[in-house]
Amino acid sequence: MLIDDVTIRIKAGDGGRGSVSFNKNLMALGPAGGDGGDGGSVYFEGISDLNALAQFRHKKVFFMKHGEYGRGQFKDGADGEDLILKVPVGTVIHIVETGESQEIMHTKDRVLAAKGGLGGRGNFKFRSPTNTSPTQFQVGTPGEAFTIRLELKLIADVGLVGMPNAGKSSLLNELTGARSKVANYPFTTLEPSLGAYYELILADIPGLIEGASHGKGLGIKFLKHIERTKTIFHLISAESEDLVRDYKIIRKELETYSKELAKKPEYVFLSKSDMIPPKEMKAKIAAVKKLNKDAIAISIHDEDALEKVKGILNKIKAEK
Repeated sequence: MLIDDVTIRIKAGDGGRGSVSFNKNLMALGPAGGDGGDGGSVYFEGISDLNALAQFRHKKVFFMKHGEYGRGQFKDGADGEDLILKVPVGTVIHIVETGESQEIMHTKDRVLAAKGGLGGRGNFKFRSPTNTSPTQFQVGTPGEAFTIRLELKLIADVGLVGMPNAGKSSLLNELTGARSKVANYPFTTLEPSLGAYYELILADIPGLIEGASHGKGLGIKFLKHIERTKTIFHLISAESEDLVRDYKIIRKELETYSKELAKKPEYVFLSKSDMIPPKEMKAKIAAVKKLNKDAIAISIHDEDALEKVKGILNKIKAEK
């Protein structure tokens, strides 16, 4: 199961306390207390693994090590070790307490989420001509603590959308060699699947239904995954009894969810064309062309049709 929205608690380490001590070496006087170490910080780093948020399914609290206390003879305490939490590219990091958000857009992008506290100064740092034997020291500052919501929004060049059982998974598998589950019943695909056509990333978005933008069916959970796609491939099954209705339902859900999403370039494909008699197919493609004049009929068993789809992908790739 794809984990794409999870809330965790993180706490950076506190800074260590500075030391109060005096030089123990013979004939050497004066303060010798070392500084406390800095607390460990918490970072998020982007990786390509789409399922990386699954690590937070059961472990949801992360406390970092505090900085060590300063010691005598000018010895500073060791810093607490930093924690780097790996998240998928496309993850939005929401800080619940402040409302601030940051995004991981590329692999190895790193975001500081909670900064460790600073180590306190030892008494050596308080020496002065008028205070030759200071007993002052500083305690370390506390590390930051936040509740973090991690929200994954897929980053793909092309998003495949359509009603359930419109042939999206089959097309993705044929074009990219992905292994998305395929079966002849609604909601076969329960989570997004990705595939690569050369350097283009294609995302098969689970079937939408009327009311999806308000949470019906698989609903809004997967609409967010289309937000960052640059181009939309809209598939309509030739087996549908009402092609126009199917098309308008999906368009309405996209527009309701996001006006910007609805403005993205769209290619319309009448899928499963091999399942319909030629005469009936001619009428259906004519109906779809009234919705989008560039619409084409395709089948994964029709090499010529697949070449047309690849031609569109090659054009998108060239413009990337």
